[in-house]
Amino acid sequence: MKKSLGAKALVFTTPVWIIGTYDKNGKANACAVAWGGVTCSKPPCVGISLRKAAYSYGNIMDKKAFTVNVTSEKYIKEADYFGIVSGKNEDKFLKTGLSPVKSGLVDAPYIKEFPLILECRVINTIEIGLHTQFIGEILDVKCDENALGKDGLPDIEKIKPILYDPEVYTYHGIGKCLGRAFSIGKEI
Repeated sequence: MKKSLGAKALVFTTPVWIIGTYDKNGKANACAVAWGGVTCSKPPCVGISLRKAAYSYGNIMDKKAFTVNVTSEKYIKEADYFGIVSGKNEDKFLKTGLSPVKSGLVDAPYIKEFPLILECRVINTIEIGLHTQFIGEILDVKCDENALGKDGLPDIEKIKPILYDPEVYTYHGIGKCLGRAFSIGKEI
């Protein structure tokens, strides 16, 4: 028997993405976002949701751009810190020692030390309750060469992205490969 848990934003898994933005004065900022995912494949787009009170919300509204920085397990403390402190009050890059890099495609920084970067231009916003969803068209994906697989694409086991459990507030790593998509079901 299944137990009803009520209406909650409870789904496994949510990402730990660090969103890079610039404020009106050109100061680099980064914030942690778990409400995010792919919204379209052609054109390639992702969506992230932020509350209006977030410092990054105003930055994205002003610049119409953001980067998605996929961190690895190595930077779990820094990723958590980006979600604890407001860039309005602190220079998060100075505090963490991480390096903002100016994107050549969008008016937003990315984080040099993180293995996988999506450079996004805002193409739509949707007001949803407490949050605004920003739809960003991915103009480029950058990946550290040592995080690429034999096929030349990002390797999830080399990147070791962080996952988030939104109800119990815990971070998790990825598990083992279970099989090839659009293939293992053919055994039925």
